[in-house]
Amino acid sequence: MEGRKRPLEAVLTPEDGFETPEIRASQPRLLYPDHTRWGVEQTCRYLRAEGLGEWEEAFRAQKITGVGLQYLKDADLEKMGLQFLGDRLRVQHSLSKLWLREAEPNKVFNDPIHGHVEMHPLLVRIIDTPQFQRLRYIKQLGGAYFVFPGASHNRFEHSIGVGYLAGRLVQALNQRQPDLLISHRDALCVQIAGLCHDLGHGPFSHMFDNMFLPKARPGITWKHEKASLNMFDYLVADNQLKPVMEQHGLVLPEDLDFIKEQIGGPEDSEAARDQKWPFKGRPEDKSFLYEIVANKITGIDVDKWDYFARDCYHLGIQNNFDYRRFLKFARVCEVDGQKRICTRDKEVNNLYDMFHLRDCLHRRAYQHKVGNIIETMITEAFLKADKYIKFKGSGGEMFTLSTAIDDMEAYTKLTDTVFERILNSSSPALKDSREILRNIVCRRLYKCVGQTQADKPMSATRENILGWEAALARSVLQSGAQDLRLQPEDFLVSVISMDYGMKDKNPINNVHFYCKDNPNMAVQIRKNQVSKLLPEQFAEQLIRVYCKKTDDRSLEAAKKLFVQWCMDENFSKPQNGDVIAPLLTPLKASWVNNKEEEKEEEEEEEEEEEEEEENRAHGNGPKKARIKLFK
Repeated sequence: MEGRKRPLEAVLTPEDGFETPEIRASQPRLLYPDHTRWGVEQTCRYLRAEGLGEWEEAFRAQKITGVGLQYLKDADLEKMGLQFLGDRLRVQHSLSKLWLREAEPNKVFNDPIHGHVEMHPLLVRIIDTPQFQRLRYIKQLGGAYFVFPGASHNRFEHSIGVGYLAGRLVQALNQRQPDLLISHRDALCVQIAGLCHDLGHGPFSHMFDNMFLPKARPGITWKHEKASLNMFDYLVADNQLKPVMEQHGLVLPEDLDFIKEQIGGPEDSEAARDQKWPFKGRPEDKSFLYEIVANKITGIDVDKWDYFARDCYHLGIQNNFDYRRFLKFARVCEVDGQKRICTRDKEVNNLYDMFHLRDCLHRRAYQHKVGNIIETMITEAFLKADKYIKFKGSGGEMFTLSTAIDDMEAYTKLTDTVFERILNSSSPALKDSREILRNIVCRRLYKCVGQTQADKPMSATRENILGWEAALARSVLQSGAQDLRLQPEDFLVSVISMDYGMKDKNPINNVHFYCKDNPNMAVQIRKNQVSKLLPEQFAEQLIRVYCKKTDDRSLEAAKKLFVQWCMDENFSKPQNGDVIAPLLTPLKASWVNNKEEEKEEEEEEEEEEEEEEENRAHGNGPKKARIKLFK
């Protein structure tokens, strides 16, 4: 990681106080950003404007459009009838103006992850809006900050990092394969999409759309990606950015469609299933551009690259994936008629490491049992406070915590600060919510009594969870503690899905690779071609049970109840089952650890291996596997 010392350019003036250090750089900008879209007549019109009208018929006869102008060579012009060298030089000089670039100032941000990050002036205009600045007040990891002291980073810096990495990947592809014809407009739109992809996150990030809204408004299906699109439209309109975008070479509304499609997919996802190419922003020969910010095909995108590096840095967890190496090998190849981003075949192990890192981050941080219960308690507080917390939206209309998503002016004001707003309030209506948040601050949390797994994936519907909580309460009565009654509402059952990013599928099966001998041919690499030590399954469910009562007697009873419940439901044996309920675990035969039986099986396996070696040594071939009828 690059050094993180603050630059010496930081100054202190009486007028400005502390200023964020800025370094001015030059960002090239095309003087004629749209020349690749010219038809034959527009090309001829440009020749006339340059005083070269005598040659326009030659260009018209060869049907030369704007795309081909950059690739015209001296020999091509001679074949078109320009016999004299002086005439050819005049034409080449005029054509070179089309991709002549002028200096335009960039702003540089000093980022702890990526170092000095240059941002295009249009990106800076977007950053300097209330809608984007709102992300400063939304924690990247939500409730995990209450567990990991360093996880104080916000969606603001993550979004800047994704916009930067999107530009890096576009630049790498363009330099490696200029025949892709990636334009200045393409690169700028991809960077804007990376910058704005998380505009729609609510308080405490994923807690808002995964935990709070499903309970506050169970009748709707809402994700932060949808809000990102709405917030982006509001940002552009509220800050009058359309003229600014056009000044920087963007073509509206085509480029706005392209930016939004990168964030949320095709506008009409239902109709897209019946169309060969569902996107409006870019044609199919630019399909690889849709894999940079949010890759729906492989899951390998710059969004993950940034949050892997940033989250590991702030959590204190080792990051074993280096996106810089992927940038070195990224290449576009044709796959089933579409251009896709591929990487070298030797990188397959690194990609398995990347998805393994994703799983580790979920296990160690994102799905941390204490972090999850804190988010559960915050959700309960928000639900109780929902109708009492109001935000003024468009037209002066007032919106609550759960309805603010319907109005972007109101939603702009909804951030993590609502936590302190409730905690520090004196309203009697917020008493219950205030008490829950005070318990979080004082670390009076619900307790996790255990974790288990089912043999098969189970449907985590609200009805199933309520049934499990009722079964837990009934089991307490069967345990013999008749004087201690725990009710279903004293328990919380949480079902957590862990996977490599594509549920039970291996994400590497969707990745294409190229070989050194033929970098233009895309191939797939299956798991059995890589290593036998890779996982056999790529998804699992964890079932956690929490108890809201935290006194010693209630917790002891709840833990025993949990073990009994796992036995009744035929779930896996809890890791600490023999400690918290030593009299219960021996009652289930499949939970008994029979050391003699394990030793006997190991000896049989060793005998079979010795026989196989002996047969191979005598040239008899492998011996057929014996069928064990009895243990």
